[in-house]
Amino acid sequence: MLRFFKIIAILEGISYLLLFANMLILKPNYIEVYKQLLNPIGMSHGVLFIGYIGLAFLVKAEKKWNFITFSIVLIASLLPFGTFYVEKKYLT
Repeated sequence: MLRFFKIIAILEGISYLLLFANMLILKPNYIEVYKQLLNPIGMSHGVLFIGYIGLAFLVKAEKKWNFITFSIVLIASLLPFGTFYVEKKYLT
C-alpha cells in the first residue's frame, strides 16, 4: 500500500504542476492549446487528488500517524510541491 501511495503522491504533484503550467504559461499565449489540455489535465489531477486523499486515510492506519502528521499529509496535497515533500519525509 505504501509503495502505491508514493506513486500516487508523485503523480498528483506532477499533475498539479502541469495544471499550473497550463494556466500560467499556455493560457495567456496559446488559448487554443490551453483549452485542449484543460480537460485531460484537470480530470487526471482530480482523480489523482481523490486517490491521494483516500490512500492517505489507509496509510494513516498502517503507519499509525498522529493527528499532526496526518494533517500535514492532507494539507500538502493543496500546496505546489507539497506531495513531493510528503513523499520524501513521511513515506520513506
